[in-house]
Amino acid sequence: MSYFAAVLARSDDAWRAVEVDLDDCESLDDVIDLARDVSGDVRVLVVEQDDEYAVLARVDDGDDARVFLSDGHAADAYPIAALVADELDEIGEDILDGDEDAPPAHDSAPFGDASVVADLGTSSGELLELCAHEGTLPIDLIVAVCEKAGCADAFEALRV
Repeated sequence: MSYFAAVLARSDDAWRAVEVDLDDCESLDDVIDLARDVSGDVRVLVVEQDDEYAVLARVDDGDDARVFLSDGHAADAYPIAALVADELDEIGEDILDGDEDAPPAHDSAPFGDASVVADLGTSSGELLELCAHEGTLPIDLIVAVCEKAGCADAFEALRV
């Protein structure tokens, strides 16, 4: 079970991507600490594993971390997803009721804060729609977020 994890960091309107190793992380706090170790005004940790799920974790200076898991069912089979899901709430219909753009909750509902990258160009409704869209892989979700945020080049350079 291989995963890809990186921190996308923006400083002075320039983005860079740094690959990170989550093997020693035992809690969501450990994952967040890895992201905080990368310098930048804006930091987004992205994780994708086996085309099954994506994690977006936002760590801005002085703010509490905000985290999003694209598929709650991944926590049953993937330890990294379990670390995240154990500390987040499932996004259910009661949370989505006020968002006309959001799809209805489904069996593999996302967890966490769907507005994690809203100020970077991907609204909570768009993020949830990407999760619910049949045929959209977790890496597609990450690439779409990166394109809107302006860090797609840095992300793709790291993945090559």
